Amino acid sequence: MNEEVNPKAFPLADAQLTSKIMNLLQQALNCNQLRKDANNTTKILNRGLADIIVMAADAKPIEIILHLPFVRSKQALVRACGVSKPIFSYSVATNEGSQLKSQITSIQQEIERLLL
Repeated sequence: MNEEVNPKAFPLADAQLTSKIMNLLQQALNCNQLRKDANNTTKILNRGLADIIVMAADAKPIEIILHLPFVRSKQALVRACGVSKPIFSYSVATNEGSQLKSQITSIQQEIERLLL
């Protein structure tokens, strides 16, 4: 089942950026830097421990998460993060010396360009 993308979901990653984000999430899972669900995402965001946060644009209710970057589908997030139930929020935790740092920085810059 493919739900429609909420028009309020901004910034919304294009297909190329979405692919890069999904790849990063898969690698973060393997490096034990992936945190999932809105509660954990909010906690590490508030503590300043998140390098990047990704939300699904077909999440409901959308209004409480409008300040975060979106990809089109929570099902795509589920596949990328190797979980079985739909979770609409994932974050990559800060880890000094991580091999993902350059990839994270690149994606952060692309997301910032979406806001201009």
